[in-house]
Amino acid sequence: MRFRPCIDIHNGKVKQIVGSSLKDEGSKASENFVSEKTSVYYAEMFDTKGLKGGHVIILNKKGTPEYDASYNECINALKAYPGGLQVGGGITPENAREFLDAGASHVIVTSFVFAEGKIKKDNLEKISKAASPERLVLDLSCKNYEDGYYIMTDRWQNKTDAKLTTELLEELSSYCDEFLIHAVDSEGKANGPEKGVLDILKNFSLRPVTYAGGIASYEDIEDIGKQCDGRVDITVGSALDIYGGKLDTDEIIAICDRI
Repeated sequence: MRFRPCIDIHNGKVKQIVGSSLKDEGSKASENFVSEKTSVYYAEMFDTKGLKGGHVIILNKKGTPEYDASYNECINALKAYPGGLQVGGGITPENAREFLDAGASHVIVTSFVFAEGKIKKDNLEKISKAASPERLVLDLSCKNYEDGYYIMTDRWQNKTDAKLTTELLEELSSYCDEFLIHAVDSEGKANGPEKGVLDILKNFSLRPVTYAGGIASYEDIEDIGKQCDGRVDITVGSALDIYGGKLDTDEIIAICDRI
């Protein structure tokens, strides 16, 4: 198990938000933490600690006034830690190379592939070709409904007809290098991980998978390690000490190294 750090950028600031509260209109979100430090500070910290494979996410919609400020912060982070961070938020075949050239190890995509409420295979093929499968991460952010977890798009605001299953992961694995799974209902709430999501992920081993959402304690991390036999990596956001939480970053690294 590896600890994959995150840098979430909203309205030009490094933040931790409640994921389900994010709204494009007015670029609003419920905030758990707003940092006084820049994205470069965190990128350099992760570099110093040897943490690779974390992600920088632009939470603003492309084309809004706030997007440009977040974009600039994102590029600054990538340049501060070249090859150490993945990037997501408004990635398309047209701009994927721009982020990779700025220093991203991978680009992360959801909405371009899961568009108009379904999987767009032609878009999947386009982005996989533009970035190359070896540098593409598919973010299967999901929300719980009565009959299972469904992929959410457009900054977690719109449901698709794609259900998160082991079979879906296997189907998509030839197009990408990794998967990032946000449990939208738990994201930013520090109320414990979504065990239902982890039950799906534990049965998949073709590609590295990173889970994000709800981790609030060291015990949560230990439990994820046991439930998934150490195969699933983790991201911790609002509960992390560097983002105003109580969990020590170095202790999390040590636990992950042991699992």
